[in-house]
Formats: sequence, C-alpha cells, structure tokens
Amino acid sequence: MFRALLGFTAAQGTIVLVSVFIMQRFVWTDAAGADAVRASAWLAVIVQTFTFAIARLVARQQVIAGWALGIMLRFASVAFWAFLGIKALGLVEGPALLSLVVFYFVSTLVEPLFLN
Repeated sequence: MFRALLGFTAAQGTIVLVSVFIMQRFVWTDAAGADAVRASAWLAVIVQTFTFAIARLVARQQVIAGWALGIMLRFASVAFWAFLGIKALGLVEGPALLSLVVFYFVSTLVEPLFLN
C-alpha cells in the first residue's frame, strides 16, 4: 500500500509540476494567473493523494465503490474551490478552476498504473 501511494504521489507530482510549468509559461503568464495555478496544483496533489489512498483501500473489495468515491471527492473539491476557496484566497477564477480540472485529469490518467 505504502509503496503504491509513494509511487503514485511521485508520478502525479511530476505530471502536475510539468503542467504548472506549461500553464505558467504559455497560458497564464501574469502573476495573478500564476498564483491561481500554483494554489490549484497544491489542492490537486493533496486531494488526489488522499483519493488514491481511499481508492486503494476500498478497491480491493468494491472496485466500483472506490471509483465512485474518488469521483465524488474530486467533484466536491472542485465545487468547494469554486464557491469558497478561490474567493477566500483572492485568486483569479478562470485559471484556478481550469487548472484544477486539468491537474485532476492528467493525474487520473496515471492512477490505474498504481491501483493494481
């Protein structure tokens, strides 16, 4: 369990870091947009690591339940980020929300490699 969690965290951290670099370099180059992207990256890494740990524990007995729980946690975090988090931190909405969804998407692509 710990080995899979460590591997997934390293892989998703690398993917998110590369995505942050690309977004800050080519998409949102202003300081406010870059701050929003970095904050969303931290949130994505934390939520994805937590979600992966839960999915890994639940997936052994209930694969669909683990998958559904992960989807619900990601959706809830996007909703929380949209309605409360962005405003509380004073971030730009567009870059913060779009980058969070991109980070979830790219890190979800490597998740099956570590669930087995």
